[in-house]
Amino acid sequence: MYKKWLEVEMAVLKALEKLRRIPKGTTEKIAEKVKINVENINEKEKRIKHDLIAFLEHVEEQIGDLSRYFHKGLTSSDVKDTALSLILVEAGEILLSEIKDIKEILLRMAKKYRNTVMIGRTHGVHAEPITFGLKVLSWLSEFERNGERLREAIENIRYGKISGAVGSYTHIPPEVEEEALSILGLKREKVSTQIIPRDRHAQYVFALSLIGAAVERVAVEIRNLQRTEIGEVEEPFHEFQKGSSAMPHKRNPIVSERLCGLSRLLRSYVSVALENVPLWHERDLTHSSPERFIFSEATQILHYMLVKLKGILENLKVNEDSMLKNLDITKGLIYSESVLVGLMEKGFPRKKAYEIVQRDAMKAWKEGRKLLEVLLEDEEVMGNMSEEELKELLSISHHLKHVDAIFRRFEDDSQG
Repeated sequence: MYKKWLEVEMAVLKALEKLRRIPKGTTEKIAEKVKINVENINEKEKRIKHDLIAFLEHVEEQIGDLSRYFHKGLTSSDVKDTALSLILVEAGEILLSEIKDIKEILLRMAKKYRNTVMIGRTHGVHAEPITFGLKVLSWLSEFERNGERLREAIENIRYGKISGAVGSYTHIPPEVEEEALSILGLKREKVSTQIIPRDRHAQYVFALSLIGAAVERVAVEIRNLQRTEIGEVEEPFHEFQKGSSAMPHKRNPIVSERLCGLSRLLRSYVSVALENVPLWHERDLTHSSPERFIFSEATQILHYMLVKLKGILENLKVNEDSMLKNLDITKGLIYSESVLVGLMEKGFPRKKAYEIVQRDAMKAWKEGRKLLEVLLEDEEVMGNMSEEELKELLSISHHLKHVDAIFRRFEDDSQG
């Protein structure tokens, strides 16, 4: 943080020097003299009760008479807010790198399990067949969107301000701000007060929370699919790992559960960031204390979550046999909609077709029989379609005929 503060101060000096407002060579002389000593600054802050002034006194002790050029016409937030933007941009780029890694892992998984058939579930109940590759592709699509959101949030926070105590440039002209921010690689806030408006920061934190929610979505799915009754995937369990102090057999999805808990914590920062937007007049100090926590914690928590998710995905155990076994639990009830649509295509009104299929489905469920067996005994059904047509409707291939098209569409959209 102190290094970033110094970087901002030096950029202002360079701008003043370029615009011939201070003697040539001033910036270089100051740069040669200043060394950051965190302990010294912190000791001064204990006495002064003002972090930026403690920093200034620390620098002034080292540069002597040159201090008459240092921090001239600036307010604390010129330095602190501009430095914060630099920090958040850098942190965002680190997070984008982790997201890129996760996207690459998910793409490999989606391709590998493109045709690995499993049951799709809605409300936790068996619905219709999908493939595990499609499920992973949905995760990948969300991470693509979140990467775009984070890039947008980074650009939205890539702003600085060197405009003085209330943003009116009373003691430092706009051209100094423009030059200094250009040196720092930041854009100029169109209208600043004493600070950069906090809606920018709120968008940044919200983007982080959405990425956390995407991590949680994957983690929740892994937790559910690892349940004993399902057993379709399993997060890594290492050689000497223990699952329970009481039950030696336990292999719990503890990392996925940890990610879900951290996502809750991450989301809580959004409300704080939003509360920081409506400050009094040109600025008050209520945003300052929570910001000392939320930015560093939110970025580090999300980074931890992304790294841990990578570890899970790279070593995820996928039980394809369990997926196939679970497909047949309902003895074909998962194909009921295909029969419904098939009857409608034969001329049945939808209501009538629904009644027929529901009647047969409930009978099959109650008697523990296969849906196909019951349908073959139904005269209304068999009087309108052949056994071959019925079996086709109850086939896996009928449900997955557009999987390749979905993958192609994803690939086309991603390349576009």
